[in-house]
Amino acid sequence: MISVRPISNADYEDWCTLYSAYAAFYQVTQTKEMRDQVWSWLHDINHEVNGLIALDNASTAVGLAHYRPFSRPLSASTGGFIDDLFVTPSARGNEIGKKLIEAVAQIGKEKNWSVIRWITAENNYRARNTYDKLATKTQWLTYDIKL
Repeated sequence: MISVRPISNADYEDWCTLYSAYAAFYQVTQTKEMRDQVWSWLHDINHEVNGLIALDNASTAVGLAHYRPFSRPLSASTGGFIDDLFVTPSARGNEIGKKLIEAVAQIGKEKNWSVIRWITAENNYRARNTYDKLATKTQWLTYDIKL
């Protein structure tokens, strides 16, 4: 049985382990200072980023999702964006990613958001298999300017 709930202050160590593994999965260098910055955002009611954590039946943290609202000027609406979604390798295949996405979607419904959106790596085939069942892949490409 998987439960999904908002991240709490007591989740710091488990969250750090999950978030470090997420960064390693995407080969992103991440320091403790960087994690602490994100952790502070998650607990700042004035910051847009929020977080969920997934726990298995032994109360072991097995996944996380970070999400936030974003403005959609063309449709004059607000959407929800999932910035980070991660499930531990040993827990994959148990629909944890699906449960995290569904939890964000439920929050979006409660907040009257018009869409839930996220991006993933082209070669993240296992996750994309789940995403293809939950959402519509868009025609849009993503571009970054490094500053």
